[in-house]
This record gives sequence, C-alpha cells and structure tokens, in this order.
Amino acid sequence: MQVSSLNEVKIYSLSCGKSLPEWLSDRKKRALQKKDVDVRRRIELIQDFEMPTVCTTIKVSKDGQYILATVVTFEILSDDYSKIVFLHNDRYIEFHSQSGFYYKTRIPKFGRDFSYHYPSCDLYFVGASSEVYRLNLEQGRYLNPLQTDAAENNVCDINSEHGLFATGTIEGRVECWDPRTRNRVGLLDCALNSVTADSEINNLPTISALKFNGALTMAVGTSTGQVLLYDLRSDKPLLVKDHQYGLPIKSIHFQDSLDLILSADSRIIKMWNKNSGKIFTSLEPEHDLNDVCLYPNSGMLLTANETPKMGIYYIPVLGPAPRWCSFLDNLTEELEENPESTVYDDYKFVTKKDLENLGLTHLIGSPFLRAYMHGFFMDIRLYHKVKLMVNPFAYEEYRKDKIRQKIEETRAQRVQLKKLPKVNKELALKLIEEEEEKQKSTWKKKVKSLPSILTDDRFKVMFENPDFQVDEESEEFRLLNPLVSKISEKRKKKLRLLEQQELHEKEEEEEPEGKPSDAESSESSDDEKAWVEEVRKQRRLLQQEEKVKRQERLKEDQQTVLKPQFYEIKAGEEFRSFKDSATKQKLMNKTLEDRLKIEAKNGTLSVSDTTVGSKQLTFTLKRSEQQKKQQEAEKLHRQERKRLRRSAGHLKSRHKRGRSFH
Repeated sequence: MQVSSLNEVKIYSLSCGKSLPEWLSDRKKRALQKKDVDVRRRIELIQDFEMPTVCTTIKVSKDGQYILATVVTFEILSDDYSKIVFLHNDRYIEFHSQSGFYYKTRIPKFGRDFSYHYPSCDLYFVGASSEVYRLNLEQGRYLNPLQTDAAENNVCDINSEHGLFATGTIEGRVECWDPRTRNRVGLLDCALNSVTADSEINNLPTISALKFNGALTMAVGTSTGQVLLYDLRSDKPLLVKDHQYGLPIKSIHFQDSLDLILSADSRIIKMWNKNSGKIFTSLEPEHDLNDVCLYPNSGMLLTANETPKMGIYYIPVLGPAPRWCSFLDNLTEELEENPESTVYDDYKFVTKKDLENLGLTHLIGSPFLRAYMHGFFMDIRLYHKVKLMVNPFAYEEYRKDKIRQKIEETRAQRVQLKKLPKVNKELALKLIEEEEEKQKSTWKKKVKSLPSILTDDRFKVMFENPDFQVDEESEEFRLLNPLVSKISEKRKKKLRLLEQQELHEKEEEEEPEGKPSDAESSESSDDEKAWVEEVRKQRRLLQQEEKVKRQERLKEDQQTVLKPQFYEIKAGEEFRSFKDSATKQKLMNKTLEDRLKIEAKNGTLSVSDTTVGSKQLTFTLKRSEQQKKQQEAEKLHRQERKRLRRSAGHLKSRHKRGRSFH
C-alpha cells in the first residue's frame, strides 16, 4: 500500500506492496508483519484480485456488487451479472445468463467494440470493416448494417439521453448516426482538430476512445495521445488535451460531481477539469494500463494492466469508499502517517525545448521521461551528466552565478534609495516625508495609519502624466503657497541629492541638518508674520508684472500700422454700424483670455482677488444705441418734470358751513 499526493490530492494504492505466500503458517506471517513495515502496512482489499492471463477490459456492474474483466470487450445488459454479452477475438459473440453460457453467434468481420441500444434492443458492432453490424435481441436476427465512409472502425458509443450512435474511424473521424432513421447526421474531423502548434505528429491520428456525457458533450481520444472535448452543436473542439507521451488513449470517463474527465493511456491516468482544462491530479501505475474503470458513486478506481494483477486505487476527493469497504474512510488518517509524495525531489523538470537543446528528444515515451503538464520529469543525475557533456563550461557559469548572487546580497545591505516618479518629484518627496512623520506618530500613539496617495491607484496618473505637473510660476500657486520657496528649500536640496545618487549609483549621503521639531514649533508665530509679509510681497510682484505686461501691449498697439480694409455688404442688408460689426467680428476671432483682457480694458469687466486666493469676475452688460437714447430721454424728462413741479403747501382746506356730518 502506498500513499501519493499531487496538487494536494491524495491517492491510496491498495493493490501494491509485498504479498505473503499462502503456504506460510500464521506464526510465520505474524513474525514477518512485526519485522517488515511494508508487510504490516499492506491491505489486501480484494483477495486474489488477478486474472489467469492479461485482461484488456474491466467494468463494474450497475449495482456496484460485481467486477468483471475480459480479454477483448463485453457489455453488461442488466444491473447485475445475470445478462452479459462477450465479444471474442475470433469473431464470436457469447451471451451469458446468471446460470452460465446461453448462446453463441458470429459476425462477418473481426470485431473491436460494440454498444447496446436499450430502446430498440439492438447491438451495434464495429471492427475491421466499413459496415456497422446490427443484431436485434428481441427478434433474434441480424438487421441491415450501417454503411460508413471509413475503411475500418475502432470504437463506438451510444448516447443514453437521445440514443445517438457514434463510431470512431481509423481515418481520425467520428460519424454520428440516428438509429431511428438509420442515416448519418454528423461528421467530425478529429484528426485535423487534434493537431496544435505544439504537437508533433508523425502519422495520421486514429480514434482510439469515445465517450458521451449528457446530451451534448462528447470526449474523443486519439492514437497519438490527444483528448478532444466536443459540444455536439459545433464541429470545433472546446478543449484539446495532450498526454505528452504519444501513446493511444485507451479509456475516457466523466466525473460529474467535480466536473472532471479521466483519460488514460498505457503510462498515465490524468484527471483534468472539463471547463478550464487544468490538471486536477495524475496517477502513474506500476504496470502499463489496458483499461480504467471508475467505480460508480465512489472515489475508487480500478485498472486492467499488462500483468494478470489488477490495480485498485482510492481517491477520497472523488467520492466516498464503496459500501463493502467503507472502513477505508476511517483508515485515511493512519495511511497518511508515512506518505510517499509524487513531488519529484530527485527529478528535474524539463520542457520539450530543453530536451532539444540536450539532444534527448528520442527518450520521449521511454521510462527515462515522465510526462507532466507541459513538459517531462527526468532523473536529476541523468540531467547533470547530459548537461556536463553538452556544456563542459557549466561550472564556470555556476561560479559566475554564485559571484553575482554575492554581489546582489551586498547591494541589498546598502541604504536603499527612494525611487521618485518622473512627474511631481517634489510633491512625491513631500508626501514621503509626511508619511514618515505619520508612521512615527502612529507608532508612538498606536493609531491605525491611513493609505498613502503614492500607493493609491486613483492618483497614480498625477505622478505619470506630465499634464498634471504643478506649475509653481502661476499666480494661484504663488498666492496659495507664499512660503513654498522657503519651506521647500530643504526638500529641493534633498531632491538634488537623490538625483545625484541615482545617476552615480552610490550610497546615500547624510541629509542636510535642519532644525528639530521643537524649535520649529517654538517659531510658529514668526512663521505667521513671515507668511503675511510673503503674501504682500507676492501681491506687489504680481501687480508689477501686470503693469509691465500692459505697457508691452500698449507699445505693440502703437507700433502697429493700420491699413484700409474694404468690406462688401450683401444685397438686401442694411448697413447700420461698420465699427460695431468689425469690432464684433474681431472679438469672435480672439480667444477667451484675450476677450477678457479687452473687456477689462474697456471697463466692462473687473477682476478682483478673494481672501483665499481665488478670482472674482464682475461683468457690466452693454446697452444698444436705442436703449441708450431711451435712457437719455427718460433722464431729460425727469429733469424737466422736476423743474416744472410746483409746491402745493399754500393750499389749505377751509371749514364748510353747516352741521357736520356724523
């Protein structure tokens, strides 16, 4: 008994290990079990689980109570062993009942495989012929055969969902037939689809295995070691899996609970996911394989080998142990005490390209190479010997690699330079310093630190795109940051120091000394005064710069020479004001910045600064000539009314005679 593990999937081999002869006495057996660890760990799950000769096919009855093995192939027609059909290698077909042999007949050509169609009670035989022979068990006679386009047929299968019959040919095609109409309904060229860019094909791939799963899924195995997974609605495979050995695929099974496909050739059993194609685990038996059978509703695997002894494997991940050996689930912990891992510590993984460089491609398929994923495992001693022969200077390369590693280790002990981005280096250095100060404060106060802007993907463009470079010469920056030049003086000096270190690849020099934090805090009032003075200074500088710009624009206007220009008035239009239209046209051609400057010059726009450094714009709307005339007329009218207005203070009310009205 052995325990192996690959991809954290444990596989228990229950048929390997030393066996004891039957003629030994019980006392001798007990003595051997005490001395020999292999004998003590051996579990004889099924006694005498071997055939008199080599078997090629192994199956389990539907009720899980019987295991059968034969030379060519057979089919179990009932839930138990009461109805079995055997296909012999001499063209004979034997029918067996529960009591034994029942009937014997013969087919015209040598058969290779057959399937049973339950709705019609027909047996479909394929073999060394282009015809598919049909034997009806209800009528007890042969029916008209199906004529295929192939010279010979190797394997066949019938879909249990809708009854579609499929046969694999030696030309590498799969023909699908409808048993109801006896017509071919589909043709798949698997040989062409099995050839990929990485595969090397020396001969035409033939179909060696065929299996349906559900109503729409079918797996096809080729004689060159490829497994193709098809959706019946498409003529292109969903996946193509290569066993890397170049050996014919002998058996294919589906494990629905884990969405796995089990494919086996004579050297290896691979289990892989049918959706992604990723290898789940693999198993390499002691002897070459002929057939594999998955025990129903369990994690047990049975193999027919090139020796009379058959194999039993238990994989707990695939399912529980069968009912007749449920004690295996309780023994798994004990079996894991001394596992033998298939993680090849004494092997070297090589790809096909490595084998070409070493000149070992002729070893593919031999016991010296074990196929695994996209390459092979080979003995590490053989690898070193061949590499020394191919490359006698391998020791010099090894020595140079060791020296390079030592140099890298010494470089790692140096003070690491701070890698600054290409854009906004000063801002990044400021953020790094603030982050260091926060880390010190959080370490003292034990406060959870927040993520930095430099490591946040949302702000990474600010340090990569030059469009986000901070313009320190702009008005807004100078007004909002009046002390930037003074505060960032140390940072700029440090930035130059880091750039020099990056260029010359030297060790980081000591940072320039500065005032301690307590001295900075004690001078906070001086900093406030300096901030006010710096703001006033910046305002004066901005006013002077604006004055110089206005003088330059005035000089440019004086130097320009006006030339007469002629304009054409379209027919039907009334000329109102040449000056207004020309001025309006000029304004429309200018940019927004130039238009704002003209408006400010004319007095219709005023720009003022707020206390926080932002800009405030005030517009004065223009009035038309008619509005101006109307406004002037209204003003004159009010003045005239004011002059003509007379006072009514001299008028006083007189008392009327008579009685007053109450």
